[in-house]
Amino acid sequence: MDSPCAALPDRILALIRPGSRGITVAAFLCLIVLLSCRSESMFRGKRASPTLRQAAAPHGVFIGAAADSAYLGEDNYGNLLASEFSQLQAENEMKFGIIHPRPDTDPTPYDFSGADALVSFAQSHSMVVRGHTLVWHNQVPDWVTKGRYKAPKLATILQGHINTVMGRYASKVYAWDVVNEAINDDGTVRDTLWYDQPGIGYARQGTAYIEHVLRWARAADANAKLFYNDYNAEIMDAKSDAIYAMAADFKSRGVPLDGIGFQTHVDLSFDKPSTLASYASNLQRFAALGLDLHITELDIRLSDSSPASLNAQAKLYGELMTMCLQQPKCRVFQTWGFTDKYSWIPEFFSGKGWALLWDVNYQKKAAYTTVHDALTK
Repeated sequence: MDSPCAALPDRILALIRPGSRGITVAAFLCLIVLLSCRSESMFRGKRASPTLRQAAAPHGVFIGAAADSAYLGEDNYGNLLASEFSQLQAENEMKFGIIHPRPDTDPTPYDFSGADALVSFAQSHSMVVRGHTLVWHNQVPDWVTKGRYKAPKLATILQGHINTVMGRYASKVYAWDVVNEAINDDGTVRDTLWYDQPGIGYARQGTAYIEHVLRWARAADANAKLFYNDYNAEIMDAKSDAIYAMAADFKSRGVPLDGIGFQTHVDLSFDKPSTLASYASNLQRFAALGLDLHITELDIRLSDSSPASLNAQAKLYGELMTMCLQQPKCRVFQTWGFTDKYSWIPEFFSGKGWALLWDVNYQKKAAYTTVHDALTK
């Protein structure tokens, strides 16, 4: 349909009558028409920039964020989470200590309130949900850590936990970090409650306990993608070598492992050509095993919020987004939170912060622009 502006000049001319004062009125109206039509033309020509989730969709990549249900009622938090992200992951509310705070002998051993709220939010905003985490040595409740359980009983507790949590969110959570941070930086298996203190029956047998946990998870939800997730595993070194060896072994024997999560908690020292090249090569060798690759907990901590630091951060964010897009098996680009207002960094890294794409006032930082540009160029 033609714009009403196209016909307005003729209407204005009709107001002009020889020898009348109408020409003065007409001139004034013409000025208004020209200005309004110019504004209309500019408005029609300017399209809203796509959000991150919209820009990532053609690439087949989920843009994710770790979230906390306590903040969903905050307008800026909820609106940005829903509009910019296609994936949501519970930052804490699916961890053992929060979702299963009481022993199974208690009438209400589980607390699904926070996790349910996040899943409901995601479903109402057409987001997928990634689960985190089923087996981790931290944030385990006292009733487990101080229960003096022997390995068989501990195995029963853990398998029951996996069955209950995965069963509740079957078809709602598409992927799980089944095991989190089980390998030391030197490539050895971490001594933990689940491995050898006392463990679940596979103490001092290397990655055997991880294998059995993955098999339990597959039985609990046959359709969920199962991941091993870890930090400091981004570049080629002893730790990533050990994770790769485990993954290759599991794939060769049919152990259900669908992907690897690379947390990617880094600082500006990560921005070296050799480091980025090592990360890309590392991703490629895991991709060659047929595994999906998820960047799961990305943040880039800074020592200050100077323009130079924020611009350097933006550069690295853009490089990591580009690296993911260049690797066909990289399916998730997820930050650990999205606003500096609720980042974990200041509490755990003294004097550090400013790690995410939005500042404490929910204003986009330069890093947002470089991620967005990488998706749209």
